[in-house]
Amino acid sequence: MGKNYAIILAAGRGTRMNQSINKMYLNLKGKPLIAHTLEAFYSLDIIKGIALVVSPGEEDMIREKVLDIYPPKKPIKLVHGGAERQHSVYNGLKSLPVDTQLVAIHDGARPLITPKVIERSFEVAKKWEAAVAGMPVKDTIKVVDSHGRVKETPDRSYLWLVQTPQTFSYSLIIEAHNRAIEDNFLATDDSTLVERLGRDVYMIEGGYENLKVTTPEDIAVAEEILTARERNKI
Repeated sequence: MGKNYAIILAAGRGTRMNQSINKMYLNLKGKPLIAHTLEAFYSLDIIKGIALVVSPGEEDMIREKVLDIYPPKKPIKLVHGGAERQHSVYNGLKSLPVDTQLVAIHDGARPLITPKVIERSFEVAKKWEAAVAGMPVKDTIKVVDSHGRVKETPDRSYLWLVQTPQTFSYSLIIEAHNRAIEDNFLATDDSTLVERLGRDVYMIEGGYENLKVTTPEDIAVAEEILTARERNKI
């Protein structure tokens, strides 16, 4: 029987955070941001191990600042990131055992992901092979041209904000990435690659709190959410 794994992308930079270091090491409620992300995945028995994708040359840093202080509760393999997110994911996929059944791909910069959502993504991917976390949009969306002129107002009842984890059967996501390489196609998320194969992708609710930490303001919001969870024992 195949095993389930997770790929966590931690090869980001601090450009929009106005930081000189990788934002994964920024302090969030007393510990590095990436430590919160990892803990959500450690808690699930359905996950056999984790491929942690880091920037080349940061292996020692992530060991010293994260893994040595907060010892992993699952086997972790450090994998080099690539020039683009898609390349980093592919490196992670190629590092997994050949008997991998399902794989969850998650942005390390989403530290508020809950084990419940991760577990749900595996349940749906086991049935349909492709599950993507996200949430229905709250605001009206406009499609505009290069001059800022509104061209279309799509019906927001059909629109979702896409998040991670994105969980797939291993054979499907490898096929999707290999096809993208053949076609020299680059996407901003993995589900797009699966869609290109003509395969169905199913959305699950990830939660509006499942934010991606991108700016300094996001750190403040994330800390407020964590404080509220501690208060409510969520």
